[in-house]
Amino acid sequence: MIDISKLLQGKNLTETEENVLRYIIENIDEVMDMGVRGIAKNNYTSTSTIMRLTKKMGYTGFIDMHYRLLPLVKNAETSTISDMSFINSFTSNTLLEYNKYEDLKYFSNRLHQLKNKFIFIYATGFSSIAAEYIYKKFLVLGKKCILATGMDSVGVFENNLEDIGLFIVVSRSGETKLVADKAQTARENHIFMVSLTNEADNTISRLANLKFRIKDDNKLDDRNMMPNTFFADLIMLIELFVYEYYKILLEE
Repeated sequence: MIDISKLLQGKNLTETEENVLRYIIENIDEVMDMGVRGIAKNNYTSTSTIMRLTKKMGYTGFIDMHYRLLPLVKNAETSTISDMSFINSFTSNTLLEYNKYEDLKYFSNRLHQLKNKFIFIYATGFSSIAAEYIYKKFLVLGKKCILATGMDSVGVFENNLEDIGLFIVVSRSGETKLVADKAQTARENHIFMVSLTNEADNTISRLANLKFRIKDDNKLDDRNMMPNTFFADLIMLIELFVYEYYKILLEE
């Protein structure tokens, strides 16, 4: 799956022209053999549509467009998915020391299979900043999400229990009462829960169906004043989820 939204910015393409562009990108290895007439025929449009598209995209013609798009498409297809340096970048920290890679793949598969229900993400304090990142990252993946923090009414969670397919809680300590209370409610209502906490045994991770642990260098620093890689590593963990998620999409 290749996101062409940046290519489309400011081009004012019609729906037909956009569909033709997507077709060309999805069949980038065959379109030169098809030629302009073949592409037009396969898209039930005219050759003039193809030529207008090339001009709007800023190319001198169809051949120029093909050779300019070809490296962009190939780079997008082979970016992080086939680049082992992306995986190797995680070996320098403790993420894969405290977490099984199979669990990360399982989470990504479950995320992919979630179609009609919401992902509910809950956190408080500094953890809510990381939770917002997760929320926005999953939104751009096309997932329906609800983000709530300790400032929100308890009704935001309890009134949506039947529509929650996945509950994600972020708590550095794993002992924050507001978060633990929500985790207990999720467990009682048989909602699949994923916890993101520090590496120590804690209340919230014990309630979770799937737990991910991130090293916390200063467990007693409740005000988060000291240097700590906990939240940085948490974001890296999310990117690893996304890495596995995109591998699933490419295999479809």
